[in-house]
Amino acid sequence: MVAPGQPPDAGPRRATAVRRGLTTPRAAGVVGIVFAALFVLALALLREAVGVDLDNETVLNNLTSEGSASDMALIGLNAIPFAGIAFLWFIGVIRDRIGESEDRFFATVFLGSGLLFVAMLFASAAVLGGLIAGNRYGTAAPTDEATVGFARSVGYTFLFLFASKVAGVFALVMATIIQRSGWPRWTSLSGFATAAFLLLSITFFEPLVLLFAAWVAAISAYVLVTGGRQARGGTEL
Repeated sequence: MVAPGQPPDAGPRRATAVRRGLTTPRAAGVVGIVFAALFVLALALLREAVGVDLDNETVLNNLTSEGSASDMALIGLNAIPFAGIAFLWFIGVIRDRIGESEDRFFATVFLGSGLLFVAMLFASAAVLGGLIAGNRYGTAAPTDEATVGFARSVGYTFLFLFASKVAGVFALVMATIIQRSGWPRWTSLSGFATAAFLLLSITFFEPLVLLFAAWVAAISAYVLVTGGRQARGGTEL
């Protein structure tokens, strides 16, 4: 209803103003870069103490001795939740930029794979973090190489097998969506390439997961610079 004394179109204009006020600002595109930075930082710091290329004896010594390796690993562990939060914001920014052109089928897989990636990332960090935090806070400090080896195997399986595969699905679906939305070809082609590497890989190759972070950062930079919106005719807004 329109209040007395207001023109008949006052209501629609007010609704439009509210929608514009709730539109995601272009600067929100920085969250993808934040995710990539925190993700790389966390993996680099964790690698010093519990890296894939270390033997179990070295890892056990790193965890049970007071040193910079365990301190840095604890910092990396605490960076993981913030990386996951930034990634969730990145999903929201991309969905906002796609707008009404988003297909329900692809949108469902896009959102689902993104949430699964964060869940697998947190699961990996929880297992590896159990070794680090358990020793630091005295709740369940590792005492033998078998325990350390098992925890590392589970943690890195979550990261390099499950998380990387759902990240590949996320990249594949997102590349398809942005291709249909009229974004530049490099955004979708790089996404398809990233998805292929992640989905077809069968090794615990650390730089592989960093490729996904680099692609997210590149897409985020594009959104930050251009706004990432496309008109129906394919022209950037």
